[in-house]
Amino acid sequence: MNSVFSNKGTIAVFVLPTLILFCGIVLIPIFVSSYYSLLDWNGVGRGTFIGLDNYVEMFKDTRVLNSIKNSLLFAGASVFIQLPISLVLALILASNAKGEGFYRTVYFIPVLISTVVIAQLWSKIYNADYGLLNVLLQNIGLAHWAQDWLGQKHTALAASFIPTLWQYVGYHMLLMYAGAKSVSQDVLEAARMDGASRLRTAWSIMIPLMKPILKVSLVFSVIGAFKVFDLIYVLTGGGPFYTTEVPSTLMYATIFDTFRYGYGSAISVFIIVECLVCTILINSLFKTE
Repeated sequence: MNSVFSNKGTIAVFVLPTLILFCGIVLIPIFVSSYYSLLDWNGVGRGTFIGLDNYVEMFKDTRVLNSIKNSLLFAGASVFIQLPISLVLALILASNAKGEGFYRTVYFIPVLISTVVIAQLWSKIYNADYGLLNVLLQNIGLAHWAQDWLGQKHTALAASFIPTLWQYVGYHMLLMYAGAKSVSQDVLEAARMDGASRLRTAWSIMIPLMKPILKVSLVFSVIGAFKVFDLIYVLTGGGPFYTTEVPSTLMYATIFDTFRYGYGSAISVFIIVECLVCTILINSLFKTE
């Protein structure tokens, strides 16, 4: 078996199908979109080459800048709210808590549900007329707080983030749980014998040893926030008045509503570059530390 896996020809045969799929699904569309982003094109017929004009217009477009700000808020909320909650849950479950397997499964169930279904579910919860949230507020004496959560400019963005938090907190929790479980029990036992409390052990030993998996969670969380589309599209469609619009929903609207295929491709290239730059920065940050 070792001789088979040390053969470069065998390795190439195993890698080739994945490489072809990666090129066909990822690399070629990126190059094609990059080319389209240099055109003034409506998606039909021949486009006109305009160089970087789409990018210049994009960074002057207040609607694009607003969508970038929203995606950054999503990323910030994911990093500073979602990941800490996931980490706390992971550390609690990894400490051999009672019902560990049950809670691990329950927290992961939302990950298995389609994002479109989750968006439909939460749109019913937020409904101004019969939504569960408003009914709950009315029954506990907070009827004056009841409102159209997705229809108000000051609540729509925060209301859009909560379903994302609910769906993916279990995903990151499971990643971190696996990282916490991989910490050597000998190290933890030695800490306990030295009199370290559970909190001290978690802060000074487990979290530093979990850095590789924390980095993965951080990258997934930030990139997921930059790419979010289906939940926003189904939940609010980017409204009201573009307050929940993110680059991906704006790209869709630009291409399929206004038929500006070149301009929409420029937005898609920006999303790719944004994700790549953040991934490199996060890797550099963890490497430095």
